[in-house]
Amino acid sequence: MLDAAHTKTPDAAPPPPAETETLQELRQLLARMQGELKFKQTRIEALNFEIARLKRWRFGSSSESLDTSTQAVLFDCLLIDAALEDRAASDALKAAPATPPRTKGQAVRQALPAKLPRIEHHHEITQTHCACGQAFKRIGEEVSEQLDCVPAQFFVLRHIRGKYACACCQTIAAAPMPAQMIDKGIPAPGLLAQVAVAKHDDHLPLYRQEEIYARSGVHIARSSMAQWIGICGVRLAPLAQALKQFILSHAVVHADETPVQLLAPGRGKTKKAYVWVYRTTNFVPQRAVLFDFCTSRGGEHPQRVLQNFSGTLVTDDFSGYHKLQRQGAITGALCMAHARRKLFEAHKLNGSQIAAHAVALIARLYEVEREARELEPAQRLLLRQSRAKPVADALHAWLLEKRQTLAKADITAKAIDYSLSNWRALTRYLDDGHVPIDNNAVENAIRPLAVGRKNWLFVGSQQAGERAAVMLSLIESAKLNGHDPWAYLKDVFERLPTLKNRDLELLLPHNWKPAGVPVAPAAADNLLRPG
Repeated sequence: MLDAAHTKTPDAAPPPPAETETLQELRQLLARMQGELKFKQTRIEALNFEIARLKRWRFGSSSESLDTSTQAVLFDCLLIDAALEDRAASDALKAAPATPPRTKGQAVRQALPAKLPRIEHHHEITQTHCACGQAFKRIGEEVSEQLDCVPAQFFVLRHIRGKYACACCQTIAAAPMPAQMIDKGIPAPGLLAQVAVAKHDDHLPLYRQEEIYARSGVHIARSSMAQWIGICGVRLAPLAQALKQFILSHAVVHADETPVQLLAPGRGKTKKAYVWVYRTTNFVPQRAVLFDFCTSRGGEHPQRVLQNFSGTLVTDDFSGYHKLQRQGAITGALCMAHARRKLFEAHKLNGSQIAAHAVALIARLYEVEREARELEPAQRLLLRQSRAKPVADALHAWLLEKRQTLAKADITAKAIDYSLSNWRALTRYLDDGHVPIDNNAVENAIRPLAVGRKNWLFVGSQQAGERAAVMLSLIESAKLNGHDPWAYLKDVFERLPTLKNRDLELLLPHNWKPAGVPVAPAAADNLLRPG
């Protein structure tokens, strides 16, 4: 019998190689499934964010202001306590007996414009004697005014030219016909201006204008009006080119783009085209805007327009501008409103208090801009350096600090990453009093085009888009300078056929004066580069 102390217990046998391989495969499968699950969860969060954002765009409020309850979180406890006290007092008042609402006074009626012609209607009493038998004595009168109108009235201009003949040599002479925008055409300058303004400023398609004019007893075929618009667009192209040169002569220019639908020939379908918009800043007294129709969103289009421009270009973060900025002649400045919008959406859709605090700091930057709006560039720069720069530095530090606490896929993190990666361009306005804080000026210039495309739906051809861009450039530039677009175009159509090329700048909207008004020398613009 063997001693138990010397008995050896055999070790556990290793698993077969087949089981080891199976275990490794299961672990790899588990790791892969966990990775796929994490990816799908991140994707679901991103899609939920997009759905929430689209729902807000479609059904939510267009205002991007923070709610009062959200702003209260950003203040100290004393302000919160005060808000709670006010709420308690409000609840107590609601519990008290209701008092009848205070009757407000009737709104004061606005006086009718004094420049309108007056047609007087006199009304007198038929009874000349009182019931007591005494005759009435006139002591004054009461005057009340009503505003009335008649539909657009058409009239015919008759050009009567005397004809003379020489009895000796049988020569016939007649006064020349005044030069017209459309040779031997029916439309006078006023009608051409009316059709153009109604189409491009009032957003009335030609078929609607046809119906409106027919109610006044004049039938104008939409095909005829289309031909008029086409001819005027071609004749006004040199004026739009001069307007482009004026815009690019400034040291700071806005730029943006917006899509329009372009009819694809022979297919009966539309494709996406783009209208690029270039505008001077609101800091200059003479303002202008240029529309450029293009068939795509390629970066070659702004490069073509801005090839001779040197200065600061205020844009969004579209990649088409990056090549221009890398060439060195153009300095890029980004729109602070875009950064704010991303942070606001993160707060609105995700309830992020980090984003809410950042939005509140950006609001303080805009408060400084409201005060600096009417200042000279040098004074504006000093104000920004003294009051806006400390706020911008605090915002930058806040974003850097809070970004470390957020995951990469977080909605707030993506909004913060946009601001941090473009911080130098977003705050470039702090170092230059001529540069605005955002790109809202050119976005406001796009609004008439956005309203118009809801009415005319699409552009018929590339040539039609280019002609429409010319019209929009002149009409919107006239409005920016406080002119009536109809009066401006009517005068341009009267003077342009006989105007010499060297005098073309006199008809630019920022230089235009109605006929008969002396043109004063243009004031020197301190934002124009010498030469």
